[in-house]
Amino acid sequence: MKPTRLHKALILMGAMALAAPLAPAPGVAPGAGAASLPSFSDVVKEAKPAVVTVRVEAGARMGRNMPGMPFDDPQLREFFERFFGGVPEFPRPGPGDGPRRQGLGSGFIIDASGLIVTNNHVVEGAENITVILEDGTEIEAELIGVDEKTDLAVLRIDAGRGLPTVPWGDSDRIEVGDWVVAIGNPFGFGGTVTAGIVSARGRNLHSGPYDDFIQFDAPINRGNSGGPLFDQEGRVIGVNTAIFSPSGGNVGVGFAIPSNQARKVATALIEEGRVERGWVGVSIQPVTREIAESLGLDEARGALVASVEPDGPAARAGIRAGDVILGFGGTRIEVLRDLTTAVADTAPGREAEVRVWRAERTETVTVEIGRMPGERKAARPAPRGGPDSDLAALGLKVRPGEGGLEVTGIDPSSDAAAKGLQPGDLIVAANQEPVRSLDDLDRVLAQAREASRRSVLLLVARDGSQRFVTVQVGAV
Repeated sequence: MKPTRLHKALILMGAMALAAPLAPAPGVAPGAGAASLPSFSDVVKEAKPAVVTVRVEAGARMGRNMPGMPFDDPQLREFFERFFGGVPEFPRPGPGDGPRRQGLGSGFIIDASGLIVTNNHVVEGAENITVILEDGTEIEAELIGVDEKTDLAVLRIDAGRGLPTVPWGDSDRIEVGDWVVAIGNPFGFGGTVTAGIVSARGRNLHSGPYDDFIQFDAPINRGNSGGPLFDQEGRVIGVNTAIFSPSGGNVGVGFAIPSNQARKVATALIEEGRVERGWVGVSIQPVTREIAESLGLDEARGALVASVEPDGPAARAGIRAGDVILGFGGTRIEVLRDLTTAVADTAPGREAEVRVWRAERTETVTVEIGRMPGERKAARPAPRGGPDSDLAALGLKVRPGEGGLEVTGIDPSSDAAAKGLQPGDLIVAANQEPVRSLDDLDRVLAQAREASRRSVLLLVARDGSQRFVTVQVGAV
């Protein structure tokens, strides 16, 4: 192909880059930049033997009799015959055949007896799990335990010998900009090593209540899940778990579970077969600037209690919906994750002092931590019905319901509509005052105007859960 002007320009720029030495940055001695770049060869030599491939086999996920490849297409057939010497043959499932699902992931050995950490999503639903060591040895693995909330799992294999291991590191000491190394099995290419830097910490992907991911730019892809992320000393500071990828390939945005979290979970799974977490029995939501203003808080921080589990630890301690939790034990609560982590890390049966913001002042209550039960969801109260009433100040139409005011209509141009309120929602409270009638709500609105408040804080029930919403008060 005849090179175009653009091709020539690119070729010339490439040749010039190869021929001309790079000028050092101001204030940097010649050669200093190259000397500062690290080599990870020592880390890889020590760590790579302890990184394994995890192969799983599960039941059919796809339907029966899936169609074969469309090799009747002349252009596709010509492509394979020209470049591959013929059309590949794939078995076509016959009647009654059910294709089985296979998958590959990564893991790492933390104990010479054969204990391996990986992701829960790698082994979830697996009927058979095989671990492949660096030397190619394949060993059937036993699943010791999983923790869905943090996406971690522990396996055990019996190799008949002591196995190489990797040590845990301290993820709290990792800083943005530090070098990290990932080793794993992307696309089945076992023992693949990539490097990059820590891009951010404390990322919340909304995948679970304990999200606290390390973000990094070392390239990882499908198959890296469950593999280790190392610091420059060869210590595991994260478990590679997810990538952000609009295209399905790596774009330099990877996420790892911090080692300090993963180590606690792995230890619990090994010793108990499950993770036992503390529980106080509240649902919480973030404190926005509008919510903080409506509650008289000086800044948007803490965790707003949206609902309290009846007869749960929080209810017994006197915590109420509308309280803002500012401290738990010795932990200052800035965002929701601070509270969920602090509660989960407190052993059931212990007591913790909880600082709450209530009625524009701080109070302290003592909560005895309970054991986290199975997921429960309260049934939504059935509305009683009744005549609709216009609530022009909020852009709503409401009628009496069971336990509050049911929203029956909404002005699409109102702030309430912009905040996501919908017909069928139940307004349970306004500015932390229960509302059972339109008079109750009118009284709260009048108090808000007298106090020159621009919005009211509504407690809204929907689909068995409750949340607080600030809605601007318009003129009537």
